[in-house]
Amino acid sequence: MKSLIRIRMGAEDAHYGGNLVDGAHMLHLFGDVATELLIRYDGDEGLFCAYDNVEFLAPVFAGDYIEAEGEIVHVGNTSRKMVFEARKVIVPRPDINESACDVLEEPVVVCRASGTCVVPKDKQRVAH
Repeated sequence: MKSLIRIRMGAEDAHYGGNLVDGAHMLHLFGDVATELLIRYDGDEGLFCAYDNVEFLAPVFAGDYIEAEGEIVHVGNTSRKMVFEARKVIVPRPDINESACDVLEEPVVVCRASGTCVVPKDKQRVAH
């Protein structure tokens, strides 16, 4: 089971000089993806327990469009192991003008992660 969200990073998301967005924002997006996956699989938002791996691979800037995708790769009794990837798919082009953007031919992977979520037995509402 997979989930995909796409969101534009706004000026309010820039945390550092040069309109750089902090990496923690990608983890926030992964949390939203995980929540959707749990709702679809178990009928409950569940809880994110831990990331076991996080790799920040490329910078993200205000104005970038980011796709965050996640997939459940293992199902335990209450645990759901997931993998995530965030990709930059559209970038602003201020060198052309203030509203120009380019759709990237090849998305740029900006972050990968894996982690575990839990849905207690008494909260699982979907029969598998």
